[in-house]
Amino acid sequence: MRLLLRWAGMGISIFSGLVSANEECVSPETQAEMTQCSAKMYQAADDALNEAYQALIERLDSNALSLEKLRVAQRKWIDFRDAECAFESSAVEGGSAQPIVRNSCLEALTKARTQSLQEHASCEEGDLSCVR
Repeated sequence: MRLLLRWAGMGISIFSGLVSANEECVSPETQAEMTQCSAKMYQAADDALNEAYQALIERLDSNALSLEKLRVAQRKWIDFRDAECAFESSAVEGGSAQPIVRNSCLEALTKARTQSLQEHASCEEGDLSCVR
């Protein structure tokens, strides 16, 4: 029962996000349309992540040590994201909802990482937590 309630709550967040993702995704009616829309939403989040990552790389261009640490962190974050979303979607393994659950997880974690990278890239001068 708890899984069903969680799925129902997740469905609401998935479909409320679909509306903002793309006009084609306003009213997905079939499973295939829902899956396609969730994939588009994740792709949009991934595109934003790549922009934020490139902006931070440009900021760190003169700091080879920090730049390498960023690259290592990003590779490990991708491994974590993929493993976490595989775990989260395992409750519906093999079902038609699995791609939607996985894409929703990928989108959420990617958006959070994007925000983190953007914060690093826009640190104020004098902030001791800023990487330069």
